[in-house]
Amino acid sequence: MRSNESRDLNFAANLKWLFSDLPLDARFAAAADHGFRGVEYPTPYERSVSEFASLLSASDLKLVLINTPAYGSAEKLVTGIACDPARRVEYRSDVERGLEYATGLGVDLLHVVGGPVPHGVSNDRAWNEYVLNIAWAAEMANGTGVTLLIEPQNEFDSPGFVLRTQSQAVALLEAIGSERVKLLFDVFHVQMQEGNVTTKLLECAPHIGHVQIADSPNRTEPGVGELAWGHLFRQLAGIGYRGWIGCEYHPTTVQGSSIEWLRKVGASQC
Repeated sequence: MRSNESRDLNFAANLKWLFSDLPLDARFAAAADHGFRGVEYPTPYERSVSEFASLLSASDLKLVLINTPAYGSAEKLVTGIACDPARRVEYRSDVERGLEYATGLGVDLLHVVGGPVPHGVSNDRAWNEYVLNIAWAAEMANGTGVTLLIEPQNEFDSPGFVLRTQSQAVALLEAIGSERVKLLFDVFHVQMQEGNVTTKLLECAPHIGHVQIADSPNRTEPGVGELAWGHLFRQLAGIGYRGWIGCEYHPTTVQGSSIEWLRKVGASQC
């Protein structure tokens, strides 16, 4: 879905968050029916590559992003293990699996989830492990056509997360120096952790490989929180961003109504 053809801002529905009242198979058709041309689905590993390919083909949708596998209890995912020295072998297997799904499904972006600093591991040791593991993943991605993403997450929603700020992420990207790794700029996480979203966006522009959006402070759809979305969309267009914008939020109304912001906030103000 586009907010404005001349601006080339393309919105993808995150099917973990949007249309979640429907069975997974029905979410693809619902997204297409509401005008989306792209979708994100962070954990496709519950189905085979061929099953997911059939769902995408039937709805004429592009899957634009997946994550590496998530971990945790049934009640709460702890997300990734990229900074856990004790789980390096498992992490590498997960990256290989993620690349297998990404290449098999024609997905351009694989988010390598950092995860929380493990209990009993120092921040320095976890950080060094994280840098080592991202550099290794970048080598694995060479020749696949897949871009890896790293994402800082805020301390309120992701306590103990290894990567918190955009400046940390940029420093890591510059240290690795690989075109196969980019920044996932999540507007919600930036606002909750650091504020100054516009300033951070402009500073990080050369490194951004993907954008995700939700309004703060409650991670809802744009237009029901505190951010000025028309301004932010103009800034995205101004830096020449032409990638997908993932809609990753808790709808405050029934699913169909929750995307009216695309016309009210996006199209009218962008």
